[in-house]
Amino acid sequence: MQRMGQVIGIDPARIEDYKREHAAVWPKVLERITACHIRNYTIFLRQPENLMFAYFEYHGTDYAADMAAMATDPVTQDWWKLCMPMQRPLDSRAPDDWWAPMEPVFHLD
Repeated sequence: MQRMGQVIGIDPARIEDYKREHAAVWPKVLERITACHIRNYTIFLRQPENLMFAYFEYHGTDYAADMAAMATDPVTQDWWKLCMPMQRPLDSRAPDDWWAPMEPVFHLD
């Protein structure tokens, strides 16, 4: 299992929209997340900085393949079209990243 952390900004004018959409995530999106071996997925919001932090645990054996499968799923693509305009990617992210990955520096079970 891999612990994953990611960060992204959010448009402050769209925070309530983002919260509303995530209070009722489409069932097919949730099914795809689960099918791609993601567990314990949580998104946190930090205001007034307007940053979101995502944490999840990856339980698969080929993260790149699972993320590619997620990216080609039509329902997930529609979900991203809804959510991405609300998000503000960090300038420091890698060119192929939307959410910027974070390095784990400490963990205690």
